Amino acid sequence: MADTRRIFVLNGPNINLLGTREPDIYGYDTLDDIAARMDDAAQRESVEIDFRQSNHEGHLVDWLQEANAEGAHAVIINAGALTHTSLALYDAIRAIQVPVIEVHLSNPHAREAYRHKSYVGMAAKGTIAGFGALSYMLALEAALDL
Repeated sequence: MADTRRIFVLNGPNINLLGTREPDIYGYDTLDDIAARMDDAAQRESVEIDFRQSNHEGHLVDWLQEANAEGAHAVIINAGALTHTSLALYDAIRAIQVPVIEVHLSNPHAREAYRHKSYVGMAAKGTIAGFGALSYMLALEAALDL
């Protein structure tokens, strides 16, 4: 249907390892588990989710620009460690009109000091962090309210 809102959900480096990578920090839910829950919720709201993951920074930049070019309703992004290092993602978010919501499974501010600075967060409309896989669902709820 042409009037369906589309929300891009972008995931960065190592997010594909959820469920097995440091589950004491990131939980046991896999990325597929999260995607399935988001798809279920999105269907109830007549929203299309475009769920993607890459270990390459340039893909995330390309996808942000694609979301803008295609008139996406919003972008939800978990940039992984690129959150703390990527001026390219900061610039890409600032360059687009689509609202971007940063999401984290853990609370970066309760972790190592180098995780406290977020270039993504400095450009995003808002950040949701620290609620495990629920963080994605809360970000979806926020995106729907935009």
